[in-house]
This record gives sequence, structure tokens and C-alpha cells, in this order.
Amino acid sequence: MERTSTAPSPHSVLIEHCPSRQVLDLIADKWTALIFALLERHPTRFNEMQRAIGGISHKMLTQTLRSLEQRGIVQRKITLTNPPAVEYSLSPLGTTLIPLMAALRQWAEEHMEEVEQIRQAYIEQEDKTD
Repeated sequence: MERTSTAPSPHSVLIEHCPSRQVLDLIADKWTALIFALLERHPTRFNEMQRAIGGISHKMLTQTLRSLEQRGIVQRKITLTNPPAVEYSLSPLGTTLIPLMAALRQWAEEHMEEVEQIRQAYIEQEDKTD
């Protein structure tokens, strides 16, 4: 059997300073996953998003949306009304991530009880050895 090389490609998240690692960090972020859960359904305004995502601060939502917009994953549309309305949606590039993000959310929801049971057993085992 022939062994395959484990050397990272020139564009690998395993390389410390590769820009692909920054992209992975962004799309693997919990806030990004929750923003995706909203935006894959329909374009959403900032305040609506903040109300829908429990626990996210104004600052964190702003930072995450800005990072997603800078990387072309989210787009922002400003409607010139009084006051101006700002709506966020997934860009064409962002929509390519929908199946991946949906699969991660589905896995988390389907396996949460099992993960929690394992975590609890681990804590109990640690308590016995202390």
C-alpha cells in the first residue's frame, strides 16, 4: 500500500501564516454559524439579527458581519430611507457554504445529548481521580 504525503499544500490551514487559516477561523466561529442560520433563510437587518441570536453583543455582531463582508461571504445593502435601512444577506460565495454550515448545525443538534453525557461522565471520572 502506498502512503500519501502528509505535507501540507501551499494553501493549507496547517501552515501557520496561510490566509486560508484566517478564513477557516472565521467560518468555524460560533457567531458565524448562528448568523448563517438566519441569513440562509432570508436577508436580515442588524437589529433583527441581534434580537434573534441570543447572547451576541452589538460589538461582536458588528465585528463578525464586518469580517464576513470583508471576505465576500456576506453582503450589505443600504436602502436610502429615513433612517437608512441596512440589510445583510449571503453573497453568492457565502451561499456555497450553506450545505456545510447546515450540516454542522444538524450534527450539533442531533448529537448534543450524547456529547453532554460523555462530558458529564468525563467530569465524574475526573472527580474520582482527584
